[in-house]
Amino acid sequence: MRRILIVGAGQSGLQLALGLQAKGYDVTLMSHRTADEVRAGRIMAPQCLFPTALRHESELGLDFWTDRAPRIEGLGVSVAGPESESGGRTRLTDWLGRLDGCAQSVDRRVKTAGWLDTFAERGGRLVIHAATVSDLDALAGRYDLVLAAVGRGELASLFGRDAARSPHSTPQRALAVACVHGLAPRPEHPALEAVRCTLVPGVGELFVIPTLTFSGRADLLLWEGPPGGPLDVFRETAGPSEHLARSLELLERFAPWEYARATEVELADANATSAVRHAPTVRHPVARLPSGGLVLGVADTVVADDPVTGQGASSAAKCAASYLASIVERGERPFDEAWMRAAFDRHWSSARHTTRWTNAMLAPAEHVLHLMAAAADLQPVADRLARGYDDPSDLEDFFYDAERAEEYVGKVAGSFSPVPPLPELGASPQTP
Repeated sequence: MRRILIVGAGQSGLQLALGLQAKGYDVTLMSHRTADEVRAGRIMAPQCLFPTALRHESELGLDFWTDRAPRIEGLGVSVAGPESESGGRTRLTDWLGRLDGCAQSVDRRVKTAGWLDTFAERGGRLVIHAATVSDLDALAGRYDLVLAAVGRGELASLFGRDAARSPHSTPQRALAVACVHGLAPRPEHPALEAVRCTLVPGVGELFVIPTLTFSGRADLLLWEGPPGGPLDVFRETAGPSEHLARSLELLERFAPWEYARATEVELADANATSAVRHAPTVRHPVARLPSGGLVLGVADTVVADDPVTGQGASSAAKCAASYLASIVERGERPFDEAWMRAAFDRHWSSARHTTRWTNAMLAPAEHVLHLMAAAADLQPVADRLARGYDDPSDLEDFFYDAERAEEYVGKVAGSFSPVPPLPELGASPQTP
């Protein structure tokens, strides 16, 4: 039986560990926290798995929360207009696109703790320890394959930055999230669960994400803005209550149509806020330990995109699925450096589209804002942009070039016929 060590117990590390465990591998998983410590900790960066990534969980039988988590059927985008002389803002455009299937968001504390318990209950070897480079160096020789799914920190620094694929060397967004109860439904679609994104040109973005937390259905209020900008006001927050107050102040100023839904919100729990920032970075996939052993980087250890497109969890799930397939297909042959690089290249063939799209959305070109405006009038454009969150490779044909974007919109407009109105998005299909 092949022995595999995975360091890191996030979306990718746990999904890969559980997948390998189910296929008969001898898996050791290292986590710096127990399941109970995760449950008692602060909320982590929010996640939303779009349909393709969610299917990877389902195929492994890890979709434990499907019956309780909100069924996210759409993705909506608003573009905020400039501030008026009176200080208010209106929406320049607002649309809602259909997803091809359902997305899902589960509080990472809920999922991580649940999967940690499952791995242990199924007989996995779970080691609670914050691994260092020296730890890994001492352990690597005992395993056929060592993988690092650590995201950031000392172990991630083993993997050198790939400058050719990393246009940014500093954080491009400061991220602040609050998980709340009491957010009222959108009046135009009260029964429909959807991710809502508000783009505030020159300021940043707001995501509102329906989620499942310990106390049931909730919503994530996620602000993202350039460091030093108007949204970067959370790092010195005294505590959760002040964090929520600042978040609501920003809603009132930059997205008053969302603030109108939030007048009675309250935090889901005492640890339901967090604020972080990280530089988007692509790293080389293989690291060599001091003694010569090799480590393969997983998910955001080697491809850490900015959160501006909300792809972190989906990308992690896709990476875990791709690595699982590569490991199983390798059979009894050695996991040498050539294989490691090939396994990463297989993942990168998909991940590169996400990285390109995310970097483009950090400073949307004028033609991208025109696409957003066209989506308000052309439902097929709205649907395609929404589905790009599931499969960013589909954006290659039209999203990055002004002429191709204009050609695409013109083609849709010329053949467009009305579709069922958006309030029917969540309805059951009608029998002819």
